[in-house]
Amino acid sequence: MRDVVDKLARWWGEGETVALATVVGTYRSAPRRPGASMLVGPDGEAVGSVSGGCVEGAVYELGQQVRADGRPVLQRYGVSDDDAFAVGLTCGGIIDLFVEKVNRETFPQLGAVAEAIGKEQPVAVATVICGPPQRLGTRLVVWPDRVEGSTGSQRLDDAVRDDVRGLLDAGRNATLHYGVDGQRRGEGLDVFVESFAPPPRMIVFGAIDFAAAVARIGSFLGFRVTVCDARPVFATTSRFPGAHEVVVEWPHRYLAAEAEAGRIDARTALCVLTHDPKFDVPLLEVALRLPEVAYIGAMGSRRTHDDRRARLVERGLTEAELARMSSPIGLDLGARTPEETAVSIAAELIATHWGGVGARLADREGPIHAR
Repeated sequence: MRDVVDKLARWWGEGETVALATVVGTYRSAPRRPGASMLVGPDGEAVGSVSGGCVEGAVYELGQQVRADGRPVLQRYGVSDDDAFAVGLTCGGIIDLFVEKVNRETFPQLGAVAEAIGKEQPVAVATVICGPPQRLGTRLVVWPDRVEGSTGSQRLDDAVRDDVRGLLDAGRNATLHYGVDGQRRGEGLDVFVESFAPPPRMIVFGAIDFAAAVARIGSFLGFRVTVCDARPVFATTSRFPGAHEVVVEWPHRYLAAEAEAGRIDARTALCVLTHDPKFDVPLLEVALRLPEVAYIGAMGSRRTHDDRRARLVERGLTEAELARMSSPIGLDLGARTPEETAVSIAAELIATHWGGVGARLADREGPIHAR
């Protein structure tokens, strides 16, 4: 819903009724991830995408139907390759869509949800997508400190609240399965949870030309990007327009303070680009001992890497800790320019996150996406 929330909130604020189609499950080579959404508006306008253009026509017709009769629908597209071609899902993947009517009556919390998303405050929406007809479309909205709405069962509300907060902490979407009265080992009722956590952080250390390119591509990928350098003459906002903030501080001190304040988590990417031991070594000593970080990459030649590694060993870092460091940083793309190097770093980040291997798809067989 994040990609259409502004338009949805505007229609909601004007008292209009909208059909909201949300991807709640994907299989095989489905083009969009759970949470991708499409709106069918009051004037027939379509906003957003659930399949990159494959089944939007069919979803549009279903959205008009749901908007008119108000009955939510859980619909699967692409059950087989033949069926996929019939509805236009030419990738051969499978997607499950939940289509519901949204207005002030059916979703009274939407205004507060949109405000939280706009302010980058954590909030999650848990919607019953499968179960008894009277439960379909009921929802809980979960913040870290409060809950609004109901699924119609206090026991289910309690179970969903607790499970959703775990997903919200991790910034994950998921479909949860319960018994009809909230039994965790039961079946018969499914709840789709869409988490709107603050964007993950990327901290780029070293105010160099490569950092400017990495900051731009980090922002493009959805990270909140910070550039940090101890030299005020280089660490300026004018040199790094792609960053959300530029900090003048010794890198190891800044990272240690951010970790102490709880602003470093398992989604944080750290890119160490200074390739100067007086900055790199104390910084990496802090970084490699953090309990949870998504990615730690360090720039430099093979010679720089060997020297840096030896210095870290002298400081007492273990082989397990050193193994967390991607050095030299990035995938082997033959990159030369700052922009090409930024693509190489971004490619390694993506591969690390999704378990990719960095090989050419044309040279591989089997599914494109990891299961």
